[in-house]
Amino acid sequence: MTEFLIRPLTAKDRDPALTVINTAARWYREFLPIAAYHDPEMTPADWDAETLRMTWFGVFLRRHLLGVMGLEYVRDVALLRHAYILPKYQRRGVALEKAGYRLAADSEALLRAYYGIPEDRLRLSVTYEKLRHAT
Repeated sequence: MTEFLIRPLTAKDRDPALTVINTAARWYREFLPIAAYHDPEMTPADWDAETLRMTWFGVFLRRHLLGVMGLEYVRDVALLRHAYILPKYQRRGVALEKAGYRLAADSEALLRAYYGIPEDRLRLSVTYEKLRHAT
């Protein structure tokens, strides 16, 4: 089994992280209206602004960054945001499901409650949840 390393990202990781985000986000062009699609998906200024409210994490395989995700605390939940995996590594268990996350029953309701995203992105986005186990 391949071992992935997950660690917080630093300012030095910004450029490789932006490469992952912008490469992985290109799939949006197949779904979004032309007016809503933008490339790059995230600029250095966007990254810096997001860093003020969340902690970035990276998934590494032998020092190669292949996934990026942000952790943001909002009210009563911890949100995993901006989940991007390089296309070559998608569907290999790098991201969420093998860690106990499942597709939420009502993604739209969760997105409206905790996120501020444009309507076109909201309709095309999904959320995952991981319920706490009773102790």
